[in-house]
Amino acid sequence: MANLLVTGGAGFIGGNFVHYWNARHPDDHITVLDALTYAGNRSTIKGAPHADLIEGDIRDQELVERLLRERSISKIVHFAAESHVDRSITGPDAFIDTNILGTNSLLKAARSVWLDGDGRDHRFHHISTDEVYGSLGADDPAFSEKTPYAPNSPYSASKASSDHLVRAYHHTYGLEVTTSNCSNNYGPFQYPEKLIPLFLLNALTGKPLPIYGDGMNVRDWLHVEDHCRGIEACLSLGTAGETYNIGGGAELPNMEVIDTICREVDLAFEHIDGLADRYPAAPPANGKKSEILKTFVTDRAGHDMRYAIDDTKARAELSYKAERTFDEGLRQTLRWYLENEDWWRPLVAL
Repeated sequence: MANLLVTGGAGFIGGNFVHYWNARHPDDHITVLDALTYAGNRSTIKGAPHADLIEGDIRDQELVERLLRERSISKIVHFAAESHVDRSITGPDAFIDTNILGTNSLLKAARSVWLDGDGRDHRFHHISTDEVYGSLGADDPAFSEKTPYAPNSPYSASKASSDHLVRAYHHTYGLEVTTSNCSNNYGPFQYPEKLIPLFLLNALTGKPLPIYGDGMNVRDWLHVEDHCRGIEACLSLGTAGETYNIGGGAELPNMEVIDTICREVDLAFEHIDGLADRYPAAPPANGKKSEILKTFVTDRAGHDMRYAIDDTKARAELSYKAERTFDEGLRQTLRWYLENEDWWRPLVAL
């Protein structure tokens, strides 16, 4: 039995992790600490019986220390972050505040309680991104844990800074930490500003599918439940002080992802009764193809061309391997959004 603090646990990846851990470790108790900003949602962790939500800021060191002490917490799983690249371009300050200062505050609290306090066995697991490594050329080898950092956006620069802080607290103070750098996640509960949920819901509601540049930027796609499995492996098998790259094994250009979304939406209208009545603005409801919604827009400033993950180390040391194909995972994701309109509809209305 263990007590965990999950920061950002009312968000997308954190919320999925709460449900995953709750199902796999029913004797453990999870304290979710979330500021409930625009991307946090109480309903995301509804139905997780061994988790409770504390609304608060990870920069509140006193609050974090109190939770660690009073709840005998021995593991921190740190998801809380500002994560949308576009938002970081227009407003970088929030990314500095949350991703750098917030992580530093958590580390200070963990050091105070776990190292300077009771000396209990502990683990601080930090979730990061492949974007800290920069951009790859078409023929470059995939990112490994030894790839030099070269962040190109305020978002990735803030995450790179937090990664370095986590590493420093291990080597300087002896805090037991691990870090995982993941590729692009998708799945249930994802706020509809990221590519897959945005395009799924725009296709259902008849809105344009805005494609940056020529649509040929390449990403590796990781279903969020596979990511949760990788984090579980880091916590149980990972070596303190080490970093592990968690990938999905689905390196695809954005245009191929978009074409797959259009195809799956069209197939859903063919095979699921009543969708045309529920989503009358969708092209398939009017005998057309979703692809007519494709709209090319000005490329994002500093848009990285390609990300790819080499997960050899995670496979060897953690026995990690992504289980879902992209087509299977996307189909499951579309089904989830169709079955959970009450979750996403208020967000789209905004």
